Amino acid sequence: MTALLSVEKVTKTYSNHVGVKDISFELKAGQVLGLLGHNGAGKSTLIKALLGGHHYSGDISVNGCHPIKQHTEMMKHLSYISDVNVLPEWMTVKQIIKYTAGVHPSFNKEKALKTLESTNIKLSSKIKQLSKGMKVQLHLAIIIATDTKVLILDEPTLGLDLIYRDTFYRHLLEWFHDGERTLIIASHEVSEIEHLLTDVLILKQGECVLQQSMETIDQDYFILDAATSHSNDIEALNPLSSQQGLGTTKWLLKGQYRTQVENLGQCYQVKLADLFLATQTGKA
Repeated sequence: MTALLSVEKVTKTYSNHVGVKDISFELKAGQVLGLLGHNGAGKSTLIKALLGGHHYSGDISVNGCHPIKQHTEMMKHLSYISDVNVLPEWMTVKQIIKYTAGVHPSFNKEKALKTLESTNIKLSSKIKQLSKGMKVQLHLAIIIATDTKVLILDEPTLGLDLIYRDTFYRHLLEWFHDGERTLIIASHEVSEIEHLLTDVLILKQGECVLQQSMETIDQDYFILDAATSHSNDIEALNPLSSQQGLGTTKWLLKGQYRTQVENLGQCYQVKLADLFLATQTGKA
């Protein structure tokens, strides 16, 4: 299966710091990549490169298109939703749908209207009058009505309540599974997106500190909840992180040690949030 998105040794250097360094990955249809990292880790720099927003060294291909050299053609296959509204606020909902139908060759007006029917968004409303949640829903409805192959979501549900978040991801998944597509989700809400991901890429100060599939994460790491009295034995195994409780400590360990320590306490499946925090300490 041909990759819809290919990134090879991408580096972006600014005058006083490195934005990202030697980032490589491929995404095929059906893959959902979680792009994680604290503020300043390089997520925005990488996304901007994918969108053709600045020059970089290395190679990027979006459905066979170069983000800068073939930008117009690439944008037929790639869409982007962020926490910042990018829709023209002076337009009405009806006008933005009509406008998009006129400029986007694969836009399906009927599909957009059908998606909006399940929301409280009125066609006569001006975009500036919509709540933040409604603007995100409208943006997603427009994307659902196109033949986008690669969708990048940058903190898409930031500031939205649980109802809007649930509706957003429900519509997103229905659309995603209805075609040959791939997703990148950049978010601080690690636990919110974990169940959506097939792969994860964690950045720290512009460099990749962890990159693998969610399936292999379950095999390669685990949590051990053991009595604090076992601390010396477990510390010898170089745990990635530890969290003290009442009389016990939860240790994040590499999978190779599971049989060695399973008699010391309870072993649990690792959560992505635990692994993310561990990578930020420099131990992972």
